[in-house]
Amino acid sequence: MALLASDAKWPALPDYSHEWALVDVETSGLRPGQDRVLSLAVLTLDAYGNRTGEYATLLNPGCDPGPVHVHGLTPDRLAGAPTFEEVAAEVGELLSKRVMVAHNAQFDYDFLAHEFARARSWLPVNRRLCTLALNRLVGPATPDLKLGTLARHYGVRQERAHDAQDDVRVLSGILRGSLGAAEQLGLALPLLDCPPRQDYKPFVPKTPCPYRNPGRLTPGGPLVQGMKIAVTGDTGIPREELVARSVAAGLNVMTMVSRHTSAVVTNDPASGSAKLRRAAEEGVPVLDEPAYLRLLESVLPGQAKGAVRVPAGAGTAAGTVPAVPAQREAHPGASGPGGDVPRTRTDASAAPADVPRAGRDAPGPRADVSRIRTDVPAPAPVPAPRPTPADRRGRPLTGRRVLVLGGGHEEAAEARARALYMGASAAVNLSATVSDVVVLPGGEADRRMKRVTALGLPVHAPEWLLAPAPAVVAELVPGAAGSPAVLVRGAVLDLADTGEPWTVSAMWGQQTPCDVDVVAFVVDAGEQVQGDEDFVFYGAPEHPDGTVRLATDGPNEQVVGVDLARLPLEAHRVVVAAAIDGAACFSDVGALEITATCGVGAAPAARATLDAATTERTLILAELYRRGDGWRMRVVGQGYDHGLAELARGYGVDIAD
Repeated sequence: MALLASDAKWPALPDYSHEWALVDVETSGLRPGQDRVLSLAVLTLDAYGNRTGEYATLLNPGCDPGPVHVHGLTPDRLAGAPTFEEVAAEVGELLSKRVMVAHNAQFDYDFLAHEFARARSWLPVNRRLCTLALNRLVGPATPDLKLGTLARHYGVRQERAHDAQDDVRVLSGILRGSLGAAEQLGLALPLLDCPPRQDYKPFVPKTPCPYRNPGRLTPGGPLVQGMKIAVTGDTGIPREELVARSVAAGLNVMTMVSRHTSAVVTNDPASGSAKLRRAAEEGVPVLDEPAYLRLLESVLPGQAKGAVRVPAGAGTAAGTVPAVPAQREAHPGASGPGGDVPRTRTDASAAPADVPRAGRDAPGPRADVSRIRTDVPAPAPVPAPRPTPADRRGRPLTGRRVLVLGGGHEEAAEARARALYMGASAAVNLSATVSDVVVLPGGEADRRMKRVTALGLPVHAPEWLLAPAPAVVAELVPGAAGSPAVLVRGAVLDLADTGEPWTVSAMWGQQTPCDVDVVAFVVDAGEQVQGDEDFVFYGAPEHPDGTVRLATDGPNEQVVGVDLARLPLEAHRVVVAAAIDGAACFSDVGALEITATCGVGAAPAARATLDAATTERTLILAELYRRGDGWRMRVVGQGYDHGLAELARGYGVDIAD
């Protein structure tokens, strides 16, 4: 679908009328709280798009400026610049009572929040708008969504890339064009509430343990480097000193207990703490502090991590799921005997036989699949054999994107499944990428129908999906620029090693009446986290080593970024899931759209739409897993009726009752 030419006028929709503060920062690295802001620019606009203020400055960070070849800011250039503390008041005044706008806004927001915290203040921003997220909703006809690409699309001249002052000027033109496109589509802006925070602290990483875990402490035996040690209750010497001495000895001090824990240290074994209860369940040995201190005096050498690689053909690195011990027969998301049973669907959303299910304690080898698996059976009432990738490219709706309006949850899910089977991708929101609209009963009253009519989109009855008209758009090859591969439940995609982090984003309908939280678990060969830092969620959105990070780009979109090249060998899989906050379930949310992208602003490599949830409150969206020396992503779509706490416990996270 081609949008109308962008109007030079500022959009007139009341919901778009805000005071704006456009922001761009150049930084010494990519880790907020660890790296510093080197330059910043702020441009303020009124509700009609008129410029009301502008500010730009270099900043002396008091540290190495990092990649000079990117931003051009050498130590000599920054030497005479003010510190952030000196300009914080002026910057805060420009941001106050305005919607902060940035491209990849969470990045700029987090860096500024940490800078304000260092200045003993807080970032005075209540709401922000990410132009990257806004354009993901709009879906412009561009090869990617990077700042320079969008500038060319919206007719904005870019003079100096990675210059904060020029970038914020370019951003103002992109905002104008993006708002105009969103107005034509009738989109609600993805404004994200972000109340002022005072709890940002400089990044303090957990000291990594360089040794492999040798297992449990044996009765009367010695400590060995790499053992996982948990401490609970009061200690005779300060807890910080006890941890420091343990780390110096080569032990891995954890803040939780799992079946991988080597020993628990406590001076009150009868306290009934959560750690001691878990230790009793898992048979983890418990010792008191004096005994532990004696053992600390002679810790045996351990095996360094990375000394032995997982051989090809072993574990999930070769595509084989390792055997899970008998005491953990259920899938990590299951609640055990008497708990919720994962729901199994028999329509087109059902997963192929090689997708792990609850109750499979030791699955056999997974089938060797090609780059993209599309073996989805046809939905009723038209049975058909499972298609190959070549079959999908020749199907009637290949290259088209279908939005389904109206109908109940099951009816809409069946229509989307049919569209997928016919070769199309299924949209969850109206965007410029939508080529066809299918209207089910009640869909005529959908508020988007007015926009659909104004844009001249083809509107079809449900029967059209049984015998679609010949394609009226050019057939696109899955995976080509601007045409991501369309994945179904159980499909697999090879993840290219480009040096850029991969992101898995989840997007749902803008009218969703409940909150959805996306989370990630970094698990080992036993499908368990090795520490509570391996659970990345809204309360701990970044792994301490920076390999996995959760970003919230809007009220209906969250993104998990994974730096696959830096994940330790012990990390066999990254599981991305979603959970409902409250009593609602996924039938209230409707379809979720999953995209896989390599690099910020890059074109998505793959897209999937998941409907496989009704009464479920947690849903496994996708998993990134080792395959030989590389990585793959599998679309899962497995749901459970229990909540996030139970899901996390299943993966070994210590969740307090």
